[in-house]
Amino acid sequence: MKTSLASATGVSPWVSTVRRYTPEVEEYSIDECFCDLTGLRRPLRMSYLQIAERIKQDLDTALGFTFSVGLAPNKVVAKIASTWEKPSGLTAIPGRELHRFLAQWPVEKVWGIGPQTTALLHKHGVKTALHFAQQPEAWVKQHFSKPFYQIWQELHGASIFALVTGEHETYHTIQKVKTFTPPSSSRDVVFAQLAKNIENACVKLRKYQLATERVLIFLRSQDFHDTGLEMDLSGPTSFPNDLLHVVSPAFDDLFAPATLYRATGVILCKLSEAYYGQLDLFGAVIRLQRLSNLYESVDTLREKYGKHTVFLGASFLAHTHAQHDGERGDLPERQQVLLPGETPRRRLGIPMFMGDVH
Repeated sequence: MKTSLASATGVSPWVSTVRRYTPEVEEYSIDECFCDLTGLRRPLRMSYLQIAERIKQDLDTALGFTFSVGLAPNKVVAKIASTWEKPSGLTAIPGRELHRFLAQWPVEKVWGIGPQTTALLHKHGVKTALHFAQQPEAWVKQHFSKPFYQIWQELHGASIFALVTGEHETYHTIQKVKTFTPPSSSRDVVFAQLAKNIENACVKLRKYQLATERVLIFLRSQDFHDTGLEMDLSGPTSFPNDLLHVVSPAFDDLFAPATLYRATGVILCKLSEAYYGQLDLFGAVIRLQRLSNLYESVDTLREKYGKHTVFLGASFLAHTHAQHDGERGDLPERQQVLLPGETPRRRLGIPMFMGDVH
């Protein structure tokens, strides 16, 4: 049996948590993924349900956000399962009980079925996912295109939609959110955590040669209350210096000194191809080109020695404030190769570079 896991209502760091259990992960959106657990029962010595429970437990414990998880034979049914019990639930839909869940699921809530298809189905008296699945195959092929026939097949329990596990070639938005412990009411500590998220988001921007023109920031209090602001930039950029210049006054508007905060987040929108070559009369292009050269060197150092070997002074407290371990990403080259005399636990110290770039 092919078993898929759909996880929703999360943020990008959770994908690395899921990958601890299986490499077959599709990052479907910034807050949702599918993964294939087929064949993992024996090596992990757990049932599929126990694996899903363990993944959800790790996500809840490590990140402190709510996750809903669905376990099912394919992607369409796993999507139903993952939204069955929100905001924090785990629902398993085995093939033998599929009809019971589909009978309670409105056809318009089936993944991939939009308003126009819903209207056509309603016109023919089809109101639930089960009623759609019960329609004759010939009737489905006559009235609907191939994608909807494939949905019909998955509602029967077949696995039609394969996971897309390749690395993203581009992004429409980039989001970075981080829970830190212990929570803090210090303005400098919380801002440093936000600055670190902005730096990480800009690393991904530069990796895919993108620039952003809109940024959204938010703060999450200890009682899980979110406050946020969205800002437009004067022009596209992929450098944290430009974002921090805009974000700093907005942060002061959001921050409440008496509040205990547990997480910060940033979402970069209006992404486009990064290009800094157009001439102007004010020297902005010269400045951007200098920043581009600087961060090319910074990114090279990060790739070789580690993600946070070089960072802005604005995020200094985020690197000294105790927080959850396990940054997303592969081990840097420096941690993959031991020098003569080194062991995994005893290593030659490499200086930490820090600077505040203007």
